[in-house]
Amino acid sequence: MLDRKLIGTLPSLQDGPVTIGGWVETLRDQKRIQFIIIRDESGSVQVTYPRPAEEDALADVVSSLTGGTFVEITGNLKHDERVKLNGVEILLSDLKVVSRSLPDSPIAEDTSIDKRLDWRFLDLRRPELNLMMRVQTTIEKTWREVWLEHDFMEIHSPKLMGSPSESHAELFKLEYFETHAYLAQSPQFYKQMAMMAGLGKVFEIGPVFRADPSFTSRHATEFISVDMEMSWIDSHEDVMQFQEMLLVRAIQAVKDAHGEEIQKLYGIDIQVPAVPFPRIPLAEAHEIVESRGYKVPRADGDLDPEGERQIAAYVNEKFGHEFVFLTDYPKNIRPFYHMRHEDNPSLTKSYDLIWKGTEITTGAQREHRIEVLEKQVLDKGLELEGLGFYLDFFRYGAPTHGGFGMGLTRVVMLLLDLPNIREASFLFRGPNRLQP
Repeated sequence: MLDRKLIGTLPSLQDGPVTIGGWVETLRDQKRIQFIIIRDESGSVQVTYPRPAEEDALADVVSSLTGGTFVEITGNLKHDERVKLNGVEILLSDLKVVSRSLPDSPIAEDTSIDKRLDWRFLDLRRPELNLMMRVQTTIEKTWREVWLEHDFMEIHSPKLMGSPSESHAELFKLEYFETHAYLAQSPQFYKQMAMMAGLGKVFEIGPVFRADPSFTSRHATEFISVDMEMSWIDSHEDVMQFQEMLLVRAIQAVKDAHGEEIQKLYGIDIQVPAVPFPRIPLAEAHEIVESRGYKVPRADGDLDPEGERQIAAYVNEKFGHEFVFLTDYPKNIRPFYHMRHEDNPSLTKSYDLIWKGTEITTGAQREHRIEVLEKQVLDKGLELEGLGFYLDFFRYGAPTHGGFGMGLTRVVMLLLDLPNIREASFLFRGPNRLQP
């Protein structure tokens, strides 16, 4: 195997022979000297070749390089403080063209997001997007570490379902042999099933699908949902506290691993939030938003996007905090399986988590008592027969439990202050995008 060194490791290596591989980023082909900037997945480096006075085959190869060509470079690593790019350069001794690129790239720095998404594999070569993917990896790694430290099990629930998990309105229906199936909107029913199976505490990071024709900065038809469910809780407060820990640990890990690079490429100083996050009942949130001069237009009582931004602005001004839990949602805007308050059955033991003015999570304590659950199904105008397989979970003993679902891409988008979810996705899927 080729003893290739990642460019990002070069500053820590001693001067001497080295081999790298990467894409030609820029070429300065001068009369007396040639400079090539080579980029790989870890960074960029300057490669220098003094052009001999006579004809030279290697100089001709360098002159023929096009941007994006993938090359293998062999030369001598040299530390030099005068080199602006990380204080190192490679003095070229040999160059092999592995794969030549077409001369004209279909995208540029000022290309629109839609066209950049058409050529996403080229777009992702940008240093800031490479960093974005590494940030996402750090977040997921840290969450898994936290869950495993607390004895959670990882599950992989099916994405083909014989019946809806949530709302018929957002379902993708497809042919399935002699019948029909649905793409899963959520692992909700299955992660609750895991509680009744005795798994205790579970998590899943996986795709979900929503047939929602929304063209907003934060919606997608396929996205990665981060789900967890835990048994033996006293209330939704237990779930909220665990989610606080997950987010604080992940943001701290990102700051530790990538903070300087994020500052350099995004101009952001990552702020690790203090705990506990502020908590505001939804009814009180409406009063606060109205006091700021905005009347939420939604008839069902939920906050709209502007309402979320207003309550987030209030929390930032009053508490200096980017996060806020909105709690105690009315039963009419929550699913039938959310537990209701004993002293006020019109309210649920549920929450939304707002970060920088955008909702990233819905969580709750679930109703585990079959007789109560059946009443709540009927109260929602649903049929018991259609939910038979789900209700069976609760007929053989069910612990108290609760959990949440969170959008991974929204977390990345908000952490890096990206303008929309399309920028934060590896490959975005929306109502008008199925390729690449």
